[in-house]
Amino acid sequence: MDHLKRVEEEFTRQADTFDAYAAIAGGSVTEKFQEELAEVATGNILDVACGPGAVTAALAGKASSITAFDATPAMLEKARARCEAAGHNNVVYQQGAAETMPFEDETFDGVVTRLALHHFVDPKIVLAEIRRVLRPGGLLVIADVVVSEDEREAALQNAIEIIRDPSHIRMLPLTELNASVEETDFKIEAGSTWDKDREFEEWMGIVNDPQRLIPLRTIARALAEEGRHAGMGLAIKDDEIVFFHRWVTITARKPNV
Repeated sequence: MDHLKRVEEEFTRQADTFDAYAAIAGGSVTEKFQEELAEVATGNILDVACGPGAVTAALAGKASSITAFDATPAMLEKARARCEAAGHNNVVYQQGAAETMPFEDETFDGVVTRLALHHFVDPKIVLAEIRRVLRPGGLLVIADVVVSEDEREAALQNAIEIIRDPSHIRMLPLTELNASVEETDFKIEAGSTWDKDREFEEWMGIVNDPQRLIPLRTIARALAEEGRHAGMGLAIKDDEIVFFHRWVTITARKPNV
């Protein structure tokens, strides 16, 4: 199956459950976007792979305009409903692939993207597209989850993530993610990391596919019982499987020249 079709299939099925989760994902991530955008927050903003629009809606109150961009029509409809319910009339909704965005060069003052880069076959292509559509001096703010710097732990966590959601390609270790941003000619200005505790059953519920639940629960429990934490803190607590996701934010600027 073409990867873009797989993404659309997965996130069409997840539209309702992911919509409910999006507003609380990563704690205060939406506030971090507002803070990190700083002086460009009042400008023309692009939300790449906006999903159900939690970040779009949060930024729309201050932005002069904001474009919600996603590959999945069902997610854009969720974004539209969220923004309209909040009374925002400065939002443009656009479907398309992040690798070939339908925007002119140097269109946006700021670009944000949350929980998206690990779904792209080649994140550097997307980062290069983001750089193209950003004006000189514009800001990129990324929020995503990363894996361990240990290759074996990282491979195991990514394998678990792919079984759960086949549209997942690869979460990067932080060093590689930072390098990818810098190699696409951005200047990193700030970054932060934190761990968010997760419960296995809640996490599996988001993908909205019960057929995957039992085998992955079996795998995760066996790994936890054997002390294989997969770089994500897999463990058994009160007979329930728990783990964490390591979140990062990266703020990077496109050079003026």
